[in-house]
Amino acid sequence: MKIPIITFLFLCAIPLQAQHTISGIFSPAREFTWLLAYHLTPEGQDYVADAVIKDGRLSLSLDATKPKGIYRLVYAVPQDEFYFDVLYNGEEDIVFRFDSSQGVVFSKSEENIPFGTYFRGINALEQQFVSYYTSGNTDVREYEQLVQQITSFQKTAEKQSQGLLVNNFITANRPYIPSGYETLPAYVTNRKEHYFNEFEVTDTVLQASGFLIDKIVNYVFTALPLKEMTPSETEEAMLENVRTITAKLDGANDGFKFTIYNRLWTQATASDLNELSDFIYSNHLKELALTTDNAQTVLDIEVHNRLRLGAVAPEMTWKENNAEQSLSGLTGADRYLLVFWSSQCGHCLQELPALHKELLNHPEVKVLAVGLEDDDVTWTKESAKIPNFKHMISLGKWDSEYADLYAIQRTPTYFVLDAEKRIIATPESDREVVTFLKKKE
Repeated sequence: MKIPIITFLFLCAIPLQAQHTISGIFSPAREFTWLLAYHLTPEGQDYVADAVIKDGRLSLSLDATKPKGIYRLVYAVPQDEFYFDVLYNGEEDIVFRFDSSQGVVFSKSEENIPFGTYFRGINALEQQFVSYYTSGNTDVREYEQLVQQITSFQKTAEKQSQGLLVNNFITANRPYIPSGYETLPAYVTNRKEHYFNEFEVTDTVLQASGFLIDKIVNYVFTALPLKEMTPSETEEAMLENVRTITAKLDGANDGFKFTIYNRLWTQATASDLNELSDFIYSNHLKELALTTDNAQTVLDIEVHNRLRLGAVAPEMTWKENNAEQSLSGLTGADRYLLVFWSSQCGHCLQELPALHKELLNHPEVKVLAVGLEDDDVTWTKESAKIPNFKHMISLGKWDSEYADLYAIQRTPTYFVLDAEKRIIATPESDREVVTFLKKKE
């Protein structure tokens, strides 16, 4: 009997690990089946757990070994689009309701409820400042009341959140508050000057959140002089803002820097700010991508840069009647159309003859049809059916030199070029090609 008694006493002496849950209701229930949880870090995210969403209900258990911090809950793909973040302090159960159209609302959490309450409140108060200025209001007393309200709200939020994770964000978000009445130009200047006063970009808690990334990106694209500027002047001002945040990022780890510059490059590209995106890539992002094992980012960006609108189409050469031909050497047209196709592609054999016929009405357009082929047998036969196109063959099909150079993922693929061989459009079909050409007439 001694062994069982000792064993029993030993088992009873093992402390039970505290366990907490993140639970919620998803609506509409039929749209949700599974959830993945990641712990966010300055370098990215670490997988933590997953759980089934059954009949719209989720219960995710986290034991004491799970770190405190920010957790990303992914409920659909793509993962970088369908998610929401929660603060988890390791000491509470979290309950929420998520609606696909309304977002997330927390009904139980001493961290997440104050987070939402604070940011809704402070944003509303700051919007009152904006409204004051845009309305042309000059009532000093009303202005001072706004200053008092935002000061009181911020102090109260900081005091009530002491000891909580959310306090990091409330303190870091402390806005610039004028000590007295300021004109709009003075307010804008001072707000920019004091933008980084309340937080350090090297703070690892903040680095793990979208909050800090959003703050930095917002600075680059919106902290601009209060005057009318040309597009070039605007872009130069943003370049100067990038130089400012580069100095602020001194001391941050490369993983976080990569995240920042990649986000800046993405937004600059989406806004067609090519000078800005090129500066970010050449001076920061390329090197960081290589040092943080993100070499694919370099490849993706270089593909984008050589094929973006306004770029000169990459050179192609071929032999025709034993003579060397080149894309850059083509002349005599206002527009050029590159068509990447294959004689084994059913869609191509439908679209190209129709396009060939339609383009008889567009003598200002010359077409170079690039056959991605394994051999020239079928290509010779099919290309002869569209004689008004100039033809070249790129052997190796998907692995051929020009399929790689132009990042061809499907056939047919179209590029419209201007007289200088700059890419001006990438239509999705033969009909879109014709529509675009007609608009340019």
